[in-house]
Amino acid sequence: MGSDQRQFILGAFLMNYGHHIAAWRHADSAGVGAMDYDFYKRCAQAAERGKFDMVFLADNNSIPLIEDLRTNVSFLQPEALTMLSGLAGVTERIGLAGTASTTFNEPYGLARRLSTLDHMSGGRAAWNVVTSTKDAEARNFGSAELMEHGKRYERAEEFLRVVTGLWDGWEDDALVLDREKAVFADTARIHRAHHEGEYFRVEGPLNMPRSPQGRPVIIEAGTSAAGRRLAARTADVVFTACESKEDAIKYYREFKDLLMEYGREREEVKVLPGLQIFLGDSEAEAMAYHRTFSELILPEAGVKYVSQLLNADLTGYPVDGPLPDLPREGNSSRAIMIMDMAAKSGMSILELGRHYAVARGHMTMVGTARQVADMMEDWFRSMACDGFNIMAPLLPSGLEQFVERVVPLLQQRGLFREEYAGRTLRDHLGLIRPQTQHEK
Repeated sequence: MGSDQRQFILGAFLMNYGHHIAAWRHADSAGVGAMDYDFYKRCAQAAERGKFDMVFLADNNSIPLIEDLRTNVSFLQPEALTMLSGLAGVTERIGLAGTASTTFNEPYGLARRLSTLDHMSGGRAAWNVVTSTKDAEARNFGSAELMEHGKRYERAEEFLRVVTGLWDGWEDDALVLDREKAVFADTARIHRAHHEGEYFRVEGPLNMPRSPQGRPVIIEAGTSAAGRRLAARTADVVFTACESKEDAIKYYREFKDLLMEYGREREEVKVLPGLQIFLGDSEAEAMAYHRTFSELILPEAGVKYVSQLLNADLTGYPVDGPLPDLPREGNSSRAIMIMDMAAKSGMSILELGRHYAVARGHMTMVGTARQVADMMEDWFRSMACDGFNIMAPLLPSGLEQFVERVVPLLQQRGLFREEYAGRTLRDHLGLIRPQTQHEK
């Protein structure tokens, strides 16, 4: 496909009240509980009106410090696959992407839940693969601390192999349903996994036929060196965090080159940076809108939030002082990015807190709809991305504003679809339906 034929891929990243840490305090906040189904339904239907490729739900398995709940709601989230199952019934075309950890799940159960979501949505499921990063999560699942970083990735790679094998256990034509001959399925086309590895023993097969997409779409973060290589081998979509176009271009080029090392084509994996947008009818209005959010950030909330991202307690350090030396080995890619930013910029702990509380290291754009569309087009044509994961600071209104004001501009420029051409998420993303391992 030529570069002039490329079109944006857009994800709508949903996070309780919005992506700004103080969204819940904003006067226009929805004022509902973070688990409110109608709230998520409104967001998903807005994204579908905008012809987005998918909605995306993050997830986690802990509240690190209960006292943080006084100011910080960022880790309050519904269990992603359960919520997406509900949204499948009130949407028709939009993809449904949810996070689940390989560290605190078992392959058979998760493969089955994701296959069920793909069946019930008509082929719209996606799994955001993560390895958990916080000891607080380990303590909720019977361990004092997380397993070592390298072992988490080893487990994740094996987990993915098992899940893929289970999804491929039924060949596409295994389900016969011949009533006259009394043949329900061609058992020669149903295969056990017979997996025995370092971390898992799984017999298989799944107790359901292959799902509409063949396999749900695989999404990964791909920021750390280990994560990047895992994504290059196994992902269909990569979510990234880049604060500048130059960083995004470098990441895009290096990642696409890495795909070639694993025998994959550059178009086989889509790269989507996160993008937080503050819209206004004028630039001054957009700046004022952004300022109203900044004024709602309590200093203590910013410091606690960056502590959470770093997996370290910074509350005992002077907030106007530099970030202390923290262990890099075994920490998350997001934490290492913050450490690098602190070293490069000389930001104080308080400044880091305010900075990352807003967009967590993702690009932030403040301006009019035309300015936002111009910036997005510039990144896209500069080969910095294949699209964006849109992070509205306030939900659902920020997403609705983007759909009403920015999407039409992208459509007018021929950069984004006006209607869905296919039914499945793989159709939207321009990804082929994979053969099973037994059909190759």
